[in-house]
Amino acid sequence: MNTITKTVLILILGMLSLNLTVTAQLSSRSVNQYVNPFIGTAEHGHTYPGAQVPFGMVQLSPDNGFQGWDWCSGYNYADSVIVGFSHTHLSGTGIGDLYDLLVMPAVAPFKTGAPNRPEKASYEYSLFSHKEELAEPGYYRVLLKDYGIFAELTATERAGMHRYSFPANKQPVIILNLQHAMNWDAAVDTRIEILDNQTIAGYRLSTGWANDQHIYFVARFSQPFIKHEINNQKIVKKTGEQSGDAQKGYFWFSKDANKPILLKIGISAVSVEGAMQNLEKEIPGWDFDDIKDRARLAWEKSLDVIKVSDKKENEKTIFYTALYHSMLAPTLFSDVDGSYRGADGKTRINKSFVNYTTFSLWDTYRASHPLFCLIQPDRVNDMVSSLLAFYKESGLLPKWPLVGCETGTMTGYHAVPVIVEAYLKGYRNFDAELAYEAVKKSAMQDVEGIKYWRDLGYIPADKENESVSKALEYAYDDWCIAQFAKALGKQQDYELFLKRAGNYRNFFDASTGFMRGKMANGEWRTPFNPFMAEHRANDYTEGNAWQYTWLVPHDPEGLIQLMGGKEKFSNRLDSLFLVKSDLSGKTVSPDISGLIGQYAQGNEPGHHTIYLYNYAGKPWKTAEKIQYIRKNFYKNEPNGIIGNDDCGQMSAWYVFGAMGFYPVDPSGLFYAIGSPEFERLVLKLPNNKIFEVVARNLSDKNIYIKSALLNGRPFMHNYITHQELMQGGRLEFVMDKKPSGSWGVGKNNTPPSMTH
Repeated sequence: MNTITKTVLILILGMLSLNLTVTAQLSSRSVNQYVNPFIGTAEHGHTYPGAQVPFGMVQLSPDNGFQGWDWCSGYNYADSVIVGFSHTHLSGTGIGDLYDLLVMPAVAPFKTGAPNRPEKASYEYSLFSHKEELAEPGYYRVLLKDYGIFAELTATERAGMHRYSFPANKQPVIILNLQHAMNWDAAVDTRIEILDNQTIAGYRLSTGWANDQHIYFVARFSQPFIKHEINNQKIVKKTGEQSGDAQKGYFWFSKDANKPILLKIGISAVSVEGAMQNLEKEIPGWDFDDIKDRARLAWEKSLDVIKVSDKKENEKTIFYTALYHSMLAPTLFSDVDGSYRGADGKTRINKSFVNYTTFSLWDTYRASHPLFCLIQPDRVNDMVSSLLAFYKESGLLPKWPLVGCETGTMTGYHAVPVIVEAYLKGYRNFDAELAYEAVKKSAMQDVEGIKYWRDLGYIPADKENESVSKALEYAYDDWCIAQFAKALGKQQDYELFLKRAGNYRNFFDASTGFMRGKMANGEWRTPFNPFMAEHRANDYTEGNAWQYTWLVPHDPEGLIQLMGGKEKFSNRLDSLFLVKSDLSGKTVSPDISGLIGQYAQGNEPGHHTIYLYNYAGKPWKTAEKIQYIRKNFYKNEPNGIIGNDDCGQMSAWYVFGAMGFYPVDPSGLFYAIGSPEFERLVLKLPNNKIFEVVARNLSDKNIYIKSALLNGRPFMHNYITHQELMQGGRLEFVMDKKPSGSWGVGKNNTPPSMTH
């Protein structure tokens, strides 16, 4: 055994002993032990395993340096190369960006030019093994095999902390790479400034999915560096114009095998001064283990809002990891003094709310934000205020805001349901009239087919791509605006938007039974193939007619009537899960995944669909589908998420499904009941009450609800209202292996709908 290996093994054993001690001190029954951050890091999950606190600005995680769709988060479990640890990442998105401030520890000679990595990136790299890698909430560690370096990471809200243990008799080098460009991101201008022999500062300006990103930093080393070198490259645009410098800094330290080198970096979107304040406020000292413990305790507090009692340890891990993933985004965007970079590029200071960014609204309005309304009451008002600040600074509510930029990604104006749901659920610490002005303005634009939608009541397929999907998303958003108008006493607007919400009917073709593209002359687009899912050249967004026909979350009863009644509706819904899973099209979107027939669990537009059986009075069919999806599409493995996690939406779906209910219509103030995963679950509510879900006789076969009690009284509804839930209490199910013919059936027991 060589000296390097012996040293590393001693360090690892020491750290393992320390971690065991800390774990015991925190809690012998910590919910953190059920979080596996590697879930979703393989295949198409696009999650990262690194260190972050809930909703933190810093996501300090390893990067593989590979240019590929399954490396959108910077990391994929299939890889064996690490090119460094960067401080910003996106969780579960289908587009890559960020990867700012890439730090790589090394010893000479450096290894460069890793296989299948772009040569122009000039990465120093090391191989690693998953056997020598660990991730848990707020902490990540790995052995960089080629250098014998034991790397550890942790984070606060606005700062990251590194601890690097180097092998004996080797000179440590730490590299700060601002040149790198992975996936869609590229540096426009960078700067590394030496403040003293332990402190550096600077910035990285970049363009990518977010077309004008600014990140400023201050970094401090625990030891003085004995020499440094700044590698400078000129950045030249495609036009031949020079835009700035791309820099990489090398920092050499004296040999000291018994003393790890620590690095702490504060970041800001505003200024170096802001980064300095953030760093001094959040990591004033050098106690790595203290910062790690603070991060773990922050996660413990956030995850402990739901307590599960059951013997199914594997399912607990899937559940708590899903809950963990649901709280990685949106991300903090304001400094400790309230400063943030506005949507107009100007610096703002507002201490009345905390600013957030990274809103994947097309995905997260469906389950993530409804979940926040239950478990993140202190953040909901701030998230709404962040959306309204974006409106004041840019003139419109955002579609997909990232680091102060509008990416314009996906369809709909889905800041609307997030704002409206919050207001209707009692979150009022924002200007309601300004909020209404903002949501109405979203619906009165002349872009993305909205003018056609407004003037004609439908979007012509020969005038606008993805017309059916866009219109159905607009219909739901308009339903939310109608509810907001009603709550504010704006009767005329209520009637206007209620009518618009009902215009989804204009896309239903009774002869085929599908929502279908309609031409400007009023005729159906032909030829018609409900399996057609041509990516970005279709009447549907990342889907087809089979999947989008059900996207009427505000009016399933109206859809039932269009299809000829509950029995025909139920049979039609059955066929969604029974038809072939083939998709037509030359280029099919990879987002359409997790297929059961044509139902796609791996993409968000269908996330409410299985709960539509409740409206038809057949809740046992919902229970069957939930059970199948939980068993087959969510696993305690790196490939344990069936599609992109999309900033936590895929995970939030699981959290609700495991609790036993789901927000089909988030602004409708009710939850459709499915089938609980655990024998007992306690939800700590924002009003300091608790809501308990108990499932008696629950087993892998006993998945059907035979009967139910709410606070000791017979409960026949296959839905529960938000008001009932917020009052606290106990919802008790008696489970059976056979579907019940009485529970949850009958007109008075099905969920509310726009059509009564």
